[in-house]
Amino acid sequence: MQPVPWNRLHEKGAGVAGHTLNDVAVRAGVSKATASRVLNGKSAVDPHTRDRVLAAMSDLDYTPSTLARRLSFGRTLTISVVTTFLTRPQAAERLRGVDAVLSDSEFDLVIYNVETIDKRDQYLRGLALAQRTDGLLVISLPLRERDAQRLSSAAIPVVVVDAHAPAVEGLPHVVGDDIRGGEAATRHLLGLGHRRIAFLGDQFDDPFGFTSSRHRAIGYERAMRAAGVDVRPGHIALGAHSRYEARELAGRLLALDDRPTAVFAASDTQALGVISAAHEAGLRVPDDLSVIGYDDIEMADYLELTTVRQQMFESGRLGAELLLREIDRRSEDPPSVVLDPEVVIRGTTAPPKEGRRSD
Repeated sequence: MQPVPWNRLHEKGAGVAGHTLNDVAVRAGVSKATASRVLNGKSAVDPHTRDRVLAAMSDLDYTPSTLARRLSFGRTLTISVVTTFLTRPQAAERLRGVDAVLSDSEFDLVIYNVETIDKRDQYLRGLALAQRTDGLLVISLPLRERDAQRLSSAAIPVVVVDAHAPAVEGLPHVVGDDIRGGEAATRHLLGLGHRRIAFLGDQFDDPFGFTSSRHRAIGYERAMRAAGVDVRPGHIALGAHSRYEARELAGRLLALDDRPTAVFAASDTQALGVISAAHEAGLRVPDDLSVIGYDDIEMADYLELTTVRQQMFESGRLGAELLLREIDRRSEDPPSVVLDPEVVIRGTTAPPKEGRRSD
């Protein structure tokens, strides 16, 4: 196939079959400007005229060149997403929500995975340039003050999803309430009669500044205090975000003389590690040990895990919709959306054995 000459490509779009928008206009008996308005979805076109143009496109097997459309719009027609630890189910679920919106739009999606501090700094410095992308979604990546200042003054709109920090208040953002979620998870266990409740989560201090485990622990401690229940020494276990690390931490909790009758894990991934540790210790879930997780990943339903749903798909979807609106017209006051967590009761929590309150 002969390459399409640049001058034809530049004239608002040679299609993949070699026809130009001008060919479509001639076939439909309209001006090139009218054919362009139909192509770009403009509403100010008579319906009968629109039908003629669409029929001409079909007859000529005309598909506009993506490159030409980008030239005609003066845009890249791409949206960039910077997210952390792409292999984790939380990231995948939020990206599903983003893709559900963008798959019906004219924008291509480009994903940048951050697993090191250097990559974070590189992407946050470079991607906000207007010639690189038309909009930027930052997902589950806490922003430092200087990052937020740079992004808020960028030439392109930026929306932040699932990142809690004072710095994001100056940017459009979608977040969940992790403190409330931690309280809800703990109240569920307290309501079942548990009093020896342990918390298992990520280390509070990490290079990225993640806050989810810390905030969920704050909610746990608030609910315990409100119920007049002390958090026992040794009943908070922190480590790396891993099912295997959680299994080791939970093994130590379950070897205590005053072992917990229930464990609140700061993620479903860690809850699975707790359940593995319980099985290794010869304990039955939930008869001997109740376990509640956080996130409601797909596997949680399959394994009948009681958990806290933080609406990950919804946060990605809302973030993408918000970004499209910001691309169309920048808001004067950065909009914010706070999603309420919800306890999903399944099969891994129950009252302490024989229905008694744990001591």
